[in-house]
Order: sequence, then structure tokens, then C-alpha cells
Amino acid sequence: MNEEMSGRLNILVSVNCTTYNHENFIAEAIESFVNQITDFKYEILIGEDCSTDNTRKIVDHYANLYPDKIRIITSPTNIGARKNSQRLIQNSKGKYIAECEGDDYWTDPNKLQRQVDYMENHPDCTLCFHSAEIIQAPSKRTDRFIRPYVTDQVSPMEDIITGGGGFCPTPSLFYPKNLMENPPHFYETAPIGDYPMQMLLASHGYAYYMDKCMCAYRSGVEGSWTNRMILSSNNREKVTQINSGIINLLNGFNEYSEYRYKNEIAKVQEGLEYELLILQKKRIKNKTIPNYSLMYKVSVHLKVFLRCNYPQLFMKLSSLKTTKYMKKPND
Repeated sequence: MNEEMSGRLNILVSVNCTTYNHENFIAEAIESFVNQITDFKYEILIGEDCSTDNTRKIVDHYANLYPDKIRIITSPTNIGARKNSQRLIQNSKGKYIAECEGDDYWTDPNKLQRQVDYMENHPDCTLCFHSAEIIQAPSKRTDRFIRPYVTDQVSPMEDIITGGGGFCPTPSLFYPKNLMENPPHFYETAPIGDYPMQMLLASHGYAYYMDKCMCAYRSGVEGSWTNRMILSSNNREKVTQINSGIINLLNGFNEYSEYRYKNEIAKVQEGLEYELLILQKKRIKNKTIPNYSLMYKVSVHLKVFLRCNYPQLFMKLSSLKTTKYMKKPND
């Protein structure tokens, strides 16, 4: 039996889905997984993190329907999103991992096949992602898309670093499992998960973007990280902690990558440090960040003001920036 045929008989892809209190969304996610059309075997791992609603009941129903395809990974107590994601990776049997959280879903039955075909033919590619439609929870179409480019292309590392965690839609992420089996310390201690994962993966080869909308990212879900930020009663403190955490994360990645991207990292860190000065209400001297224009400084002050005092408005404006190319990619 040749190597190609063997790969088709063994599990090639693990679909990793973390879920917590997603009773209104998890069925749609699972349906989009099982409806994938592939010429290879894939498994579905659902990390059910002790939901307090009917999520577990729904997950059990689908696991009984597809016992040869779906595995539930859980524990007696809630362990949190980061550890939940990591234990799925540790339990995965596939060569590749496709990410999708329980409140998002895929919209193209050929998504996995397209990403596998590209990765198998381009072994130097270590992260593949694509466009996503933004759905306002529970199910409102917005006609907005996370679409960083208007054509299929290699995504420069600078874009991954300066783009933040929202640059690559989470339900589009596809990567080799071995690169995330033993993540470095900076990933495990980061205040956010997607951003360090994207940088870590892309640094081992390159990231490739497919200009095709094959998933839906649901915004405004109750209990999500973003929603908790919006509803927080101490936003100034929260933003300060997050900015400080991201600066530390970038320091860790800088060392991990042997300073190959030090200029791009310094650019992001300078902006975060400037925001921290504003948040801490310290006197800002020109020598702190000498190269920024007055217009930039005014915009950062406005950003910090909105983020701390009007977080819902800030998130709406941020989403417009994220969806720079609003037109739907060609099918």
C-alpha cells in the first residue's frame, strides 16, 4: 500500500471544537462538520467543558448518531477555554487540525478538502485560513466578512503580527498538529489564545490565505470573551491587564523566534505601550514614542476613551476596521 493510499485510510484531519454553554449553536456547528465531503478520513473531537445548559445533551445526541466519527472530550470540572483547546490537541489522531468553536460553523462542505489539498501539496505551509462571514448572534446576517485580502495569497508575517488575533478567523484555522503539541510558555500564559497560535504556527513556515468564504463567525454571543469585555464594570483595569499581557506575549514570541521579526513586534509594542501610558494617566513625553504624528496620538486617545467608556461602540467600530473588504469573496 503506497503512502498516499495509507493516508486516505487513516485519520488525516481532526476537527477540534471547544464548547461551553452553546446550546443554541452547537448543533449547527456539528452539522457543518459531519456534512464535509472528503476523500480522506476525519474525526470530530468536541471539548465539552461542563456546560450548565443543554449543550452536553445535544453533543451526546450527535455522538450517538455518529459513534465512529465523534468523540467527546470532557472532565468532571470546568477547565477553561485554553486548557480545553489543548486537551483536544493532545487527544487528536489527525496529521492536521481544523479549528471551530461551538458557536461558529462552516458554510462550505468542501472546506476541509480544499485545505488538505493545499497543505499536502505545500508542506512548507504551516497555517491555512480563509474568509469568514460575520453573523450577529443568534443568527442575523450582517453582509460583513473578515477578509484581509482580495485574492488567494501568502500572508506576510508582518500582517499576522500587526493584525492581532482577529486577523485570521478562528473557524478557518487549519494547521499541522505537531506544531501545537508542546506549545512554548509564552502561548500558555498569553491573555488571548488565537493571536499567539497564529504567530507561532506561521513562524514555522508560512501562512496561506484562501479568498473564499467557507465559515461563519458569530459575534455577540452571551458569555464569549468579547462580550465579557464589553459588559465588564472595570474596563480600564481589564484593558491595562490585556495590553500588559500582550506586550509580555510579544516579548516571549520575539525570543522564541530568535528576533527574526523584532521590527514588526516593536511596532505593535510601541502602540500598546502608548495606550498603557494613557490608561495609567501618566505624563506622555515626545521622547517616549517620537515617530508618531499628532493625528495618530489623537486617534489612540480616542480609541482608549471609547474602549474604556463605550466598549460596545468601540467593538462596532473595530469590526468595521476588521472587515476592510466588505464584499463577499467569489464562490
